[in-house]
Formats: sequence, structure tokens, C-alpha cells
Amino acid sequence: MALTVATGFVVDDAIVVMENTTRHIEGGMPRMSAALLGAREVGFTVVSMSLSLVAVFIPFMFAGGIVGLIFREFTVTLSVSILISLVIS
Repeated sequence: MALTVATGFVVDDAIVVMENTTRHIEGGMPRMSAALLGAREVGFTVVSMSLSLVAVFIPFMFAGGIVGLIFREFTVTLSVSILISLVIS
């Protein structure tokens, strides 16, 4: 279930970076320069989106009882996939 939910978050980070890079390429920049500039321009946005998503799910890791047992694996899987997406994007 966590990987299904994470798909939307992972694709979102990649789309933001790719759209900005494509905009620069269409403007006539070389691909490498466009990729570096595009990543630099939206880097803070992608980092803040990813970290805020992880921050939302962290309290579920520390929940006790049956709720904690049910959602612990979900939360860890989702948080790790979002962080990996951040590094790749």
C-alpha cells in the first residue's frame, strides 16, 4: 500500500525537475546546462516538498498500540521512498 501511495509522490518530484529542464532546453540551452540550471532553480522546492511529506508521516512511526504496529511499516516504506526520490530528482 505504501509503494502505491509513494508512486504519486515520487513521480511528482521527477515531473517538477523535468518540466523545468525541458523549458530551458526548448529555450535553446544545451542539455547539460539546462539540466543544471533547472535543478538549481527548483531544488529548494523539491527539497521542501519532500521533507514536509516525510514530516507528516513521522508521527505514525511513534504511535503505540495496534495503530503503531499497522502503520509503522507503511510509514517507513513511504518515507524512505520519498527520500530516495528526493536524492534522484
